[in-house]
Amino acid sequence: MLGVPRLALAIALVCAACSGAKPHPPPLAQNRELDALSAAAAYPNADVAVPILAAQQYAAARREAEGYEYFRRLAAEQPGRPILVSLEGMLQARMAGDVALLRRVGWVEEAIGKLDKGAEAEPVAGRLVRGLVFAELPGRFGKARQAVADLEASLAQRDAFPVELDRPILRGLSAAYRTLGDAARSDAMLRRSGLASLDAAQVPGNFSVGPEAGFRFTNPRLVKEGDGVYVAEGFDFGNIAFLVDEAGVIAIDAGTTEESARTAMKALRQVTQAPVRYVIVTHSHWDHVGGLAAVREPGTVVIARANFGEELQRMRSAHPAFSWFFGTKPVGLEVAAPRLVSGEEVLRHGKLELHLIPVRGGETADALFVHLPQRGLLFVGDAFMPYVGPPFLSEGSPEGYLEALAQVRTLNPRRVIHGHPPLTRIFTKEAIPGLEAALRSLYERSLPDAQRSRPLAEMLHDNHLPASLRDNPKAVVPYLVVRDNFVKRVYLQNAGYWQADGEGMDSFTRAEQAALLDRFADGSDASFARVADELLSRGDAPLALRVADLGLLRHANSETLQRARKQALSMMIERYGPVDPFRFIVYSQWADAPLREVTDGP
Repeated sequence: MLGVPRLALAIALVCAACSGAKPHPPPLAQNRELDALSAAAAYPNADVAVPILAAQQYAAARREAEGYEYFRRLAAEQPGRPILVSLEGMLQARMAGDVALLRRVGWVEEAIGKLDKGAEAEPVAGRLVRGLVFAELPGRFGKARQAVADLEASLAQRDAFPVELDRPILRGLSAAYRTLGDAARSDAMLRRSGLASLDAAQVPGNFSVGPEAGFRFTNPRLVKEGDGVYVAEGFDFGNIAFLVDEAGVIAIDAGTTEESARTAMKALRQVTQAPVRYVIVTHSHWDHVGGLAAVREPGTVVIARANFGEELQRMRSAHPAFSWFFGTKPVGLEVAAPRLVSGEEVLRHGKLELHLIPVRGGETADALFVHLPQRGLLFVGDAFMPYVGPPFLSEGSPEGYLEALAQVRTLNPRRVIHGHPPLTRIFTKEAIPGLEAALRSLYERSLPDAQRSRPLAEMLHDNHLPASLRDNPKAVVPYLVVRDNFVKRVYLQNAGYWQADGEGMDSFTRAEQAALLDRFADGSDASFARVADELLSRGDAPLALRVADLGLLRHANSETLQRARKQALSMMIERYGPVDPFRFIVYSQWADAPLREVTDGP
């Protein structure tokens, strides 16, 4: 997550409904994403994505009033950043329900003025923000037609944005047409958005997820990265790159399943009929080797790192706990790689010259970079996956992550192409130097704490923002996406199983914890439900989910706890969709909330 890119992705995150927030007591638990983003949003040179992401997190946490005050203050302090005015107006409109009834219309009119001002000063981002907010206003304000105009203009220039904005725009159009009384158009836009209803949890981008097909970062498409260079995105979980030459095609990685990789190959065959001469595997994970049978042709040579077989065996023995990542189609893990790379070497094929560079990456021990110096392109696979190895496997290397960043800085490519679309958009060449500096600071801070078994929760609660990020605005979002996972991996690889505060000395199952809490609740679901509802009102969705889950272990038929659990999961889908695709997948599976693809037509 995968993430989150720059301008346009962040803009998409303001799509939450302006239903009017209720007054909420302060949260009990830390919201690190919100706290860090709001701190970084105050940097005068902050990338426009950062304040918009912060606004989205305020909305997802139901802390609109706090966010409104924050952006009102920041907009006054930094009048040269018009996006701050737009976000102030957005959150002001969202919290209209907190305002006394006699003042409410004037309050919203004031918010409208700020949105108009922001749209005039920053037509691309500001107009989209205005359209998304106007789409949710009651009909009496007369802004639905302006919302349609703003959103249709944004949809028409979708190719100008670095990420897909279709879903939030289409959802906004559905809401605006509903206000205008055009039910047919409203329904058509909602169907195209892939959302089940206007009340469904809202996420940016064109993600899709479900039990059969698994997760897709985007809609299927073949992206042209240069002359003869194509990347198949969205056909399944991982990308496949194709280098097309008169002498034949070189594929980089092979997708997740034979079925999806075959569909990607059909897209390639619209470009060239040249045979696939080589398949270069950047690493051994399921989503990059599972479709090899569909990509490999008679005579195709598979190239991989010398230790590829060892890592592949780890994949064969692993059983991921969450099935909505890859879906139900078989993932092929029988890979023969007759040509193994143990050191840097050059592969010449037709007019192409590829440098194959073994690296100590952040995710697996068999990472292999593919460098095309004459094109200025570097294919890095998942060396910079933000999870520093899958969260459910014992692998990954913080030190390897840092070394790979240094390697990219040394190679200095024109463009860095990753194994998943959001990484290519976020972890750019421009972000790499600042990200390396920030993660080195984090590593130097975290390693001694881990070695003395300081409690992991305390280390995470430090919410460390290195001072170097102030001078490297492009590195802020990638740093925040990877930060907590980086610290956790440092901890797991360097700390003992007893933490300094005694955590880990005694272990209790969830059933045992539920039994203990049930003693405080006098054996009734009412206390669990009351606490869960209070936590939800505070924006403490993770704590509310924990309470609801524990309560349901003792009171499985409690409808109030089931409702609280559903609401908590919905809030967490909104909270983590923009910043953590893996959590988004897990929470979607737990909520049994599939999300369909965005479509171009009815």
